[in-house]
Amino acid sequence: MTHTSPHAAHDHGAHPVHGPEHDADGQAEILDLDAEVLAEHIASITAWLPVRADPRHIVDLGCGTGAGTLALLKRFPGAEVTAVDTSAGHLERLQHKAEAAGLADRVRTVQADLDGAWPELGTPELVWASASLHHLADPDRTLHQVHDTLAPDGLFAVVELAGFPRFLPEDAPADRPGLEERCHAALDRHHAEHMPHRGADWGPKLTAAGFTVEGERLITVNLGPPHTEAVGRYALSSLTRLRGSVARALTAEDLTALDRLLDTGSPHSILRRDDLTVRTERSVWAARRT
Repeated sequence: MTHTSPHAAHDHGAHPVHGPEHDADGQAEILDLDAEVLAEHIASITAWLPVRADPRHIVDLGCGTGAGTLALLKRFPGAEVTAVDTSAGHLERLQHKAEAAGLADRVRTVQADLDGAWPELGTPELVWASASLHHLADPDRTLHQVHDTLAPDGLFAVVELAGFPRFLPEDAPADRPGLEERCHAALDRHHAEHMPHRGADWGPKLTAAGFTVEGERLITVNLGPPHTEAVGRYALSSLTRLRGSVARALTAEDLTALDRLLDTGSPHSILRRDDLTVRTERSVWAARRT
């Protein structure tokens, strides 16, 4: 999933649903690692959804490489999922995963730009949008489209990131004090300029679109050491993309320290550390078409 603006390439947790292909392999890697590292948290969200009956048809808006799609297929074994994304490469990757899991007959992929003409998606009982709405130029329009697409009494699940994940220990003596926080502050300023809907309270927006918000939940992720090898690769890929957004805003000293962490051949490489954590939050809204 990519976006027409440069910021999308550095908002790795998000699943944009419009824009040209851009660094698709790098973003796909991060989406795959995000799915692997946070699999239990994604499953906990799908388990929490207040569905009144198991859905038969689900739409995943901004599906990326399939984290949500595969979790929903597992949670609802009688359902089929229509997976929507702008990236043909990501959809192909999702299809391969579904085939490997023996689920290909339950997945239909649709390549579409949701800021353009709305695709034909049938009448799903559940629509899932994880880290995708804030990338849209007019998310309010999309909320109304989802409302009109859902079956009566259907559920809309919105999952949004509270921020870019943190990985480094806050008091590590080997690092420049506050390096990661300064990177995040620079990224927040970048997003405030280019991504005004990031961090929005989607509850009022959902209500304005005709939904009844039935539940809201904050998922706090804090995975401490010892960590898996995937966490190291997740940190490396994420901080590499973070660097691309914030390099110009960092001091020379901070940039040198960050590059030392990202140098896989260095003894200071982030891949060699045993003190990494994954700290982030995700907000979830469950809204019903009434």
